Amino acid sequence: MRKVLLLGDSIREGYEPYVRELLADEAAIIAPGENGRFAKYTLWGVNLWLKELGSAKIDVIHWNNGLWDVHREAPMTEPLTSVEEYVFTLGRIADELARTGARVVFATTTPVAADAVGRTNEEIDHYNSAAVQLMKERGIAVNDLNAALRPRLNEYICSDRLHLTEAGSRQCAGQVAAVIRALL
Repeated sequence: MRKVLLLGDSIREGYEPYVRELLADEAAIIAPGENGRFAKYTLWGVNLWLKELGSAKIDVIHWNNGLWDVHREAPMTEPLTSVEEYVFTLGRIADELARTGARVVFATTTPVAADAVGRTNEEIDHYNSAAVQLMKERGIAVNDLNAALRPRLNEYICSDRLHLTEAGSRQCAGQVAAVIRALL
């Protein structure tokens, strides 16, 4: 059976069980047992996770970062990670993932509610734009989860104004599974 690695933050943790369900007959889905948090954390953990999960012949890696990177925890006035540092770190993660020989897909950062605290959709769009440009330059496929959720934010974003409802996680899972299926 084909092997797919899912990497990412709590959004990935939310859609992961539904991706497993959707691809149950097509691929073994593996993922670290922890949140990938911000890009530097994912960079730090990626090779540890690959060893832990058995990096032998992974066919597809679907990965995201971003929500933690754009966040500012009061009284911080700037995002945790500057956009320049974010793009640089994504490039380093992409290099590590390329060593596996797997086909890699980067997922855009999902939107937040308009009244979310600590991050805005304008910032997320700016970071997504920079990340998508990097991925295009490197020939890495992009899964636009942000666009998949935007039309129905009220239905897809839960009461914490950041994470996804079950409907939002299922929406992402459907799109993630379709992108992965096309690459298997």
